[in-house]
Amino acid sequence: MTSSDPATGALRLFDADNHYWETSDAFTRFRDPKFADRGVQIREIDGVARYVVDGVQTEWLPGPADVHPRPLPGAFLDYFQGGTSRDVFLSGFTEKAADHPDWFERDARLKVMDTQGVDATWVFPSQGVVLEPLLHTDTEAAVECYRAFNRWIDDQWGFAYQDRIFGVPFITLCDPDEAARELRWCAEHGARVVNIRHGAAVTRDGNRSPADPIFDRFWGLAAEAGIVVASHDGSDETYTPLNQVMDDVWGEAHMAGIAPGDTNRLGQSSTFAGLTKHRTVHDFAYVLVAHRLFERFPKLKFAYIENGCAWVPSLLLALDYLGHGGGFSTNPRDQFIEHCWVAPFVEEDVRELARHLPVERILFGSDWPHGEGFPAPGDFLANVADFSAAEQQRIMYDNARELTFPTG
Repeated sequence: MTSSDPATGALRLFDADNHYWETSDAFTRFRDPKFADRGVQIREIDGVARYVVDGVQTEWLPGPADVHPRPLPGAFLDYFQGGTSRDVFLSGFTEKAADHPDWFERDARLKVMDTQGVDATWVFPSQGVVLEPLLHTDTEAAVECYRAFNRWIDDQWGFAYQDRIFGVPFITLCDPDEAARELRWCAEHGARVVNIRHGAAVTRDGNRSPADPIFDRFWGLAAEAGIVVASHDGSDETYTPLNQVMDDVWGEAHMAGIAPGDTNRLGQSSTFAGLTKHRTVHDFAYVLVAHRLFERFPKLKFAYIENGCAWVPSLLLALDYLGHGGGFSTNPRDQFIEHCWVAPFVEEDVRELARHLPVERILFGSDWPHGEGFPAPGDFLANVADFSAAEQQRIMYDNARELTFPTG
């Protein structure tokens, strides 16, 4: 791989946030048959395949993408920037799987990457990143669901396919021993990046900090193997108790037209969503530093993918205050900057992020082929147009490549 096209001189791209759409058997192809009625299931409801967990149809996922139409890349960019209506958003699910094999198959994806000028990419789940909270009622089923899913990722996409497509396995921390065991399997099969949910680890013994020493086998293996641990945005129930606070303190049920006491539905209100949008990742990042994860594992590298960057300035300020109490080997703010990389949303100001993080810690992620991302990964170049050529290369290519291929 080179950082520029030898024929044209154009900057080549290493996209830290690509996606696939899961096939109907993504969670079941390698599932132990004894879990056929536990965890994520595919059931026909009203004649259409749907995701079901604990016998309940998921509300926000219609079902497998090879059955349900998906949007074109970039179709929702205006919507997420406040430029179109909800009706336009709902009408955008138009594309059938048969017309887009590159959303489902790795060799077809490589051909598209060639036309896009994308040398390599980290490829994250689309639906796998949002399902874990639904599985917390059954720890064994959660472990098995993601064990099977990771084997599907390896089979369907590969953890390092032709050193260009790096499928990212998803590891749940709901069982510390199983998390370490699964990470070891992923490492042995070539994984360069793994994903965990950005929130409290929900274990049989209650919620735990992801930086709790009970997970040190997991973190130690990641650090020693040079595996990047990433947290891609997804569903999280960490702040579900705020539903009741929103009603008791601010009367949110009345304002949102929700029956008083129906706190589950409060989580669907736009006010609640706005309140918690950046709070979960901010607090998660703070906890990793405050609970001394990077002091225990000085080789560890962590990446925040599709969580945006608006939370970074307030986090760094909070970490500065944390350092005033003393007791840390180095300034907590500096620990975050040393160990963590951030991929801004496609609509965010990268120059503003660079006021707080060095360009060596900024990743390019297009979110392709999702509707809220760019129509083409290279469109992100406009976001870094005012950076120097060397800085552009670092953001668009070098940073992700060096994380993927560590030299020591």
